[in-house]
Amino acid sequence: MLGWEIDSHDALTAPAVARNRDAILSVLREILPETGTVLEIASGSGEHAVHVAAALPGLGWLPSDPEPAARRSIAAHARRTGLSNIVPPLDLDATATAWPVAGVDAIVCINMIHIAPWAATEGLMAGAGRVLAEEGVLFLYGPFREAGRYDAESNAAFDASLRERDPNGGVRDLEAVAAEAARYGLGLTGRVAMPANNLSLIFRRAGS
Repeated sequence: MLGWEIDSHDALTAPAVARNRDAILSVLREILPETGTVLEIASGSGEHAVHVAAALPGLGWLPSDPEPAARRSIAAHARRTGLSNIVPPLDLDATATAWPVAGVDAIVCINMIHIAPWAATEGLMAGAGRVLAEEGVLFLYGPFREAGRYDAESNAAFDASLRERDPNGGVRDLEAVAAEAARYGLGLTGRVAMPANNLSLIFRRAGS
């Protein structure tokens, strides 16, 4: 749980959330439906979940994380806010061949694919192909390479540190992510430059 602070009530705090949550919310306001169900993959501390759910009350928010400590934190933040549109966090591993959720209108995944092994990206796209509604949105946020290049030297250094910590992690090539998504009928329809040399990527599932 690198970079997380813990209080006495299970609620974890990730300092980066305070820096990026409003920029992320501004994109989500534009791409998410006014009503419906949103599944968040790898919710981490749960701070993004409560921030977005509070701002978009017409959406039902399904947070998830495979880590018990993260799920306790998500539940703690949800209790603190008293929001009625967040359900208890799901125990969901993106690599699983079956997810504990039926159809959803959108999927949000923030800062996962560069930290997790590539198998998590493969699982995310396969899972989105199974549970995402027609014309549903998949939103990704994080650092990416494009055409084999980093947007900034800081991303190159970050990539090196990630791979030193875990050779299976690292900043991903946008083209490889988009190709994996396309295998499951998800087309890249939007790319938004974000603060700190990150990107928001918007995929949509084509209708039958």
